[in-house]
Amino acid sequence: MDAIPYGAQWIDEDDIRAVQDVLRGELITQGPVAERFERRICELTGAKYCVSLANATAALHLAVMALDIEKGCEGITSTNTFVASCHTFVHSGLKPVLADIDPRTFNVFPEDLAKRVNARTRVLIPVHFAGQPCDMKAIRSAVGKDIRIIEDAAHAIGSRYSDGTPVGNCKYSDMTVFSFHPVKTITSGEGGAITTNDPALYERLRSIRINGMVKDPLKDTPGPWYYEIRHLGFNYRLTDIHCALGLSQLGKLDRFVERRRRIVARYNKEFASIPCMTTPYEAPDVFSAFHLYVSLIDFKKLGKTRKQVMEELVAEKIGTQVHYIPVHVQPYYMTNYGYKRGDLPKAEAYYERCLSIPLYPKMTDEQVDHVVKHVKRVLLE
Repeated sequence: MDAIPYGAQWIDEDDIRAVQDVLRGELITQGPVAERFERRICELTGAKYCVSLANATAALHLAVMALDIEKGCEGITSTNTFVASCHTFVHSGLKPVLADIDPRTFNVFPEDLAKRVNARTRVLIPVHFAGQPCDMKAIRSAVGKDIRIIEDAAHAIGSRYSDGTPVGNCKYSDMTVFSFHPVKTITSGEGGAITTNDPALYERLRSIRINGMVKDPLKDTPGPWYYEIRHLGFNYRLTDIHCALGLSQLGKLDRFVERRRRIVARYNKEFASIPCMTTPYEAPDVFSAFHLYVSLIDFKKLGKTRKQVMEELVAEKIGTQVHYIPVHVQPYYMTNYGYKRGDLPKAEAYYERCLSIPLYPKMTDEQVDHVVKHVKRVLLE
């Protein structure tokens, strides 16, 4: 059997043909396919506007930049996230503030976010970890209407809030950010997107994406070549090549999510009897696209280290990963912002036990059987 990674893309002939069609056309960037990709994301999420970008890190950066927050103010996000969610505050001249997590969902507590809000707080980035949506209604209620909110939904395209509406509709936030990296639910190779319902934010995002250029709305210009720079920006565009792949993949989103959830259901059933293992919790009424299958393992009770467990599974060609090392214990944030171990105990306790095992829609039943067999053997022997 070939090696089974913890996550992987699923590219088929339809995807390949979609990319080839762009390569045979006249425009391979800044063309019509990017616009179609953005419209399709709006249709799926219910948001009014979408801006496609080079990756989700760029999307987070632009989302914060577009709010034009005074330097020295504060932004809050979860410590249980990939570092890009926090880096974006630093890149925008804001002080990063990190919040602890719910030990069941691994998402931020609304109450923990609220107690960190002060007169300098301007923006929150709740992270929909592993595909499970945060309680956005409670978060909005807890922090009030004056704090801006950007949802980090890099893991959560295809997920639904407890009210049944799609993640990304920006019902409770100013903007939502998605990722289309190869291990995510769908892929455009690399890529990201921001959804919003605010027309002013939409126009600003579009401008910052192309170095701050403004061209289309201008009147009485010297000629068709003319543009103006009204904002400081970056070249964060996503090419039509990438968008063609993303657009093709969006057509498979429901099927991909369904397959992920079937695998999760099988894992949960098979692993329920393992004393040292806790299977993922899905909050009532939400619908998770399950980007990751993150289990909690009591390694002390098991009598093995996490490294030993990972090595034993690698020997059986099963890849695993750790999501994530809490941001507040990263040397940069400890040195520059005074964080120390023990500051966010729930996230630290989670980190000591978490392990992600393979989950992606291209997994065959044979591969799922193989993972189940050897995870049970390694954790029960």
